[in-house]
Amino acid sequence: MVTHRERRLASSPEAIYQSLKRRSQKLSRRVEEEKLRQRGQSLAGTVLLDKHLNLPDDIWESSDALSAEDYEDFEEAVVDQSTAAQTIQELEAEILILQHLEEQAKQVVHSGQDRKWDELSNLLQNTPEMRDANGNQRKLIIFTEHKDTLNYLAVKIRGLIGNEEAVVMIHGGVKREERRKVQELFRNDPVARVLLATDAAGEGVNLQNANLMVNYDLPWNPNRLEQRFGRIHRIGQTEVCHLWNMVAAETREGDVFQRLFEKLEIERQALGGRVFDILGEVFEDKSLKDLLIEAVRYGDDPQIRARLLTKVEGILDTEHLEKIIKRSALCEEVIDENRLFAVKEEMEKAEARKLQPYFIRSFFIQSFEQLGGQLRLREAGRYEITHVPAMIRERDRRITGRDVRHVDPVLRRYERVCFEKQYVRLIDRAGSPMASLLHPAHPLMQSVTDLVLEQHRNKLKQGAALVDHSDTGITPKLLFIVDHCVKDGENFNHVVSRRMQFVEIDEQGNSTHAGYAPHLDLQTICDEDVGLIDDILKAPWITQNLEQLALAYASEKLVPEHFEEIRAKREKTVDKTLTAVHERLVKEINFWSDRYIKAQEDEAAGKQIKLNVEHH
Repeated sequence: MVTHRERRLASSPEAIYQSLKRRSQKLSRRVEEEKLRQRGQSLAGTVLLDKHLNLPDDIWESSDALSAEDYEDFEEAVVDQSTAAQTIQELEAEILILQHLEEQAKQVVHSGQDRKWDELSNLLQNTPEMRDANGNQRKLIIFTEHKDTLNYLAVKIRGLIGNEEAVVMIHGGVKREERRKVQELFRNDPVARVLLATDAAGEGVNLQNANLMVNYDLPWNPNRLEQRFGRIHRIGQTEVCHLWNMVAAETREGDVFQRLFEKLEIERQALGGRVFDILGEVFEDKSLKDLLIEAVRYGDDPQIRARLLTKVEGILDTEHLEKIIKRSALCEEVIDENRLFAVKEEMEKAEARKLQPYFIRSFFIQSFEQLGGQLRLREAGRYEITHVPAMIRERDRRITGRDVRHVDPVLRRYERVCFEKQYVRLIDRAGSPMASLLHPAHPLMQSVTDLVLEQHRNKLKQGAALVDHSDTGITPKLLFIVDHCVKDGENFNHVVSRRMQFVEIDEQGNSTHAGYAPHLDLQTICDEDVGLIDDILKAPWITQNLEQLALAYASEKLVPEHFEEIRAKREKTVDKTLTAVHERLVKEINFWSDRYIKAQEDEAAGKQIKLNVEHH
C-alpha cells in the first residue's frame, strides 16, 4: 500500500491526512473488536473488507476490472483498512505510528502551504484561456483521483471565485439521478463554472460545452486519461480544447509522466493531433501502471530510471503509433448508386416527418411566457431563460412514466437555449457559451407541452379549418393525425420507433395515406372566408364519427409497413451482433483451449522430470 499512500500524498495534504486519520480510526476499532473476542489471537487476513463486496483481491488489477466509481470505493476500502500486522500487539504498534504520521499531516494541512494548489490558483487567475471576452471564468473541468482532494479543492476554488454555486462536483458517491442534475447545471446554468470530478465523470458523460480541462492528479491507467479528455474532445466540439496536466517535478512518478507528455506533444504534431484517441492502446507490451510502479520502487537506480524513460520513448515511436491508428480506423464502406439514392430518399422522408424548428420555437415561446416563464433573445437564434416557474419544474417531476435516472432535470435557469442545431455553437464567436437545443423530447419542452395539453386538450377534438392553396379542387377532405409507435416486446415501456402519420378521408368515406408532411402545405382560413364553408362544416358526412375509419386504415396499411421496416432493421442488427459474439467466443475458446493443452504438456513434462529424478 506504500505506492497508494505516495499517490495520496502527491494529490494533496488533505488527502493523505484524511486517509491516515480514517485508517487509524478503523484499525483502532478493529483492535477493540479483536480484544473483545479473544485477546492475543492472530488476525485473520491482512485486508479487512466486507465479504459481500466480492471484489478482486489485487488493487492494481482492479483498476482495469472495475468501473471508475466501483474502483473508487474499492481502493478507499483497501488503503484505509489494510495492515500487515499478525497480532494485536503488532497492530497497536502500527496504530501508534499512524497517529504520529496523522499529526504530522495535520500540521502540514494547517500550515496552508500547498505548492500544487498555488500552481492551480495561478493557472485559474492568470491564464488568458480561462476567461471569456467579459472577463468571466469560462467552463472548466478539473479531474482528481481522490474524494478528499475533490472536497479540498471545492472549498479553495469557491473561496477564490467568491460564489458557493460556482463549483459543482461528481464522484463515485453521487447517485446517478443527482449526477445527471449536476451535469445539467454545469451545461446550462451560467452560475456553475467549475466541475470537480473523479473518474466517475470520465465514462459516458457528454460535456463538450466546456473546452478546458485540468488533470490535478494523473491516473496510472491511460484508458482513464483518454476517457477524461474524451468528455470535451468529442463530436460536436467546435472550440480548441486545452488540457493542463499537473505533474510534480523531481519525483520518480513525475519523471515518467514528464517524458510521456513531452513525447506525446512531439507525436501529436507529427500525427495531426490523433495521439490522444489511441492512448489507451499504446502500452501493449508493458502497461503504464507497471512502468510507474517500477519507477516508484526502483527509481533511485540511475540505470533502471534510464531504461524506463527509454521504454517510454519506444512506446511512443511514430511508426508504432501509425500502426495503431491504422488498426483502430473504421473500415470504409463503398455505397453503390442504388443504395445511395435509397439513403437519400430516406433522408428526405425523415426531413418531411420532422417537426420543423420554427413550429417548435413558436409554440414554446408563446406557451412558456403564458405559463410565467421569462425568456429573452441574446443572439440571433439563441435565447436566455432567466426564470423557469415552479409549476413547470414540478410538472417535470410528476410526468408519469418518466424514469428520473435517465432523464435530465428541468433547471431554474438556462444560460442559452436554441431551436436550430446551427445555433448550438457560434462558430464566428469563439468562447461564447454552448446552447441547449430545445426539441420535443427535451424535459423542459415536455413539461411545458404537458401543461398546455392539460389546459387545452378539449380544443384538439374540435379540429381546425385549413386551406391547401396547392390543391385547385373544391372537394373538402378530412385529415386525421395518427400517432403510433413500435415497442420492445421484452420491455413494453421502451419505444423502438414512433411516427406521426396522416390519413385523409373524402365525402365517400374513402381513406388514403395523405403523405409524410401534408400539414406544411396547409394555412389557416381567413376570418372573412369562414362563412363560405359553414355548410361544409355542418354536412352530415363530416359530423359522423370518422375517427374509427382513420384508425382502421392506419392499422391495416400504415402500422404494418412501419413495423416491417423496423423489424428488418432490428433483425439485421441482431444478426451482426450474433456474428460478432460468435467470432469473439470462438477466439476466446481457442485461446483457453491452447492454454489448457500447454498446461497439460507442462504438467506431463514435470512428472517425467520427477520420475527421472526418483529413478536416479
